[in-house]
Amino acid sequence: MVDFPAACRIREVVISPPTVLAPMAGVTDALFRRLIRELGGCGLVMTEFVSSHGIVNAMRAGGRGRTLRYLAFAPDEHPISAQLFGADPQVMAEAARQCEAMGFDAVDINLGCPAGKVCRSNGGSGLLRDLPLLERILRAVRAAVRIPLTVKARSGWSEREIVAVTLAKLCEDCGVDGFALHPRTREQGFAGRADWRLIAEVKAAVRMPVIGNGDIFTPEDAVRMREQTGCDAVMIARAAAHNPWIFRQITEYVATGTYQRPSEADRYRLMRRYYSLLIEQRDPETVGKMKQFASHFTHGVRNGARLRAAIYQAREAAQILDAVDAFFARELEALPA
Repeated sequence: MVDFPAACRIREVVISPPTVLAPMAGVTDALFRRLIRELGGCGLVMTEFVSSHGIVNAMRAGGRGRTLRYLAFAPDEHPISAQLFGADPQVMAEAARQCEAMGFDAVDINLGCPAGKVCRSNGGSGLLRDLPLLERILRAVRAAVRIPLTVKARSGWSEREIVAVTLAKLCEDCGVDGFALHPRTREQGFAGRADWRLIAEVKAAVRMPVIGNGDIFTPEDAVRMREQTGCDAVMIARAAAHNPWIFRQITEYVATGTYQRPSEADRYRLMRRYYSLLIEQRDPETVGKMKQFASHFTHGVRNGARLRAAIYQAREAAQILDAVDAFFARELEALPA
């Protein structure tokens, strides 16, 4: 019998199944989240991380500005959480209020982004070095919104500064309703292994739901994390960009002990659909988004390096779509009958 819960509840938000699409800059936009929802099996989706200053400035400008596009979502995306980053308590509180007014089911604070630009402003994982400031932010945001407040964090700035349990306890004391841990340090980036033991330590130290994140690449990994840590839900990032079917696969695996793997034709249909939707949207960033998607998704495609090279060389969206069509026409024809 597979040890995996049917749902995770963060106050009034029910995450069923207890699987979460992690926020990823440049990846988890509304179109990608739409694909994940259509494939099924994901209990909660999250926006890309969004600048709290950008939100507040956009609202002061009458709702104009590029930042608010990152917060656009469709009615059928519930439950959905908005993830914020920043280091000013009052600005973070105001941005959270705006997210609540927009209809988000929860708001999440990013304590995990390792990017130098973000950390230098004391945002993302930079806040792991300043817990007194973080406490002021948490209390300000908690006082500003009624919807559930969650945190997604790394385990610390470095191996010498692991703060996962201390941080989780602080969050709970400040009224945070759920805590997601990616047990790598900021210095690690995505290198090495995620230390799942820290997830188990956090789970044992707090009463609020704990979501495990890091090194879940297969349904077996998701179940193993649950068994080894006791976490209430699992959060998936990079694997979802490589294999958007992973949430559905986890549901199948929990129910039956096995799961279906996408065929090359399935991969072609999904890639073409996503690219067609991007083109229809007429976003000025379409070409960049197509290339970024390819950098992740094609690692699951047979001879994907050739497809990546063709996409990276293209300069227009139509050229990229043509390259995808031509590539899969050859690959599908070469498959054994």
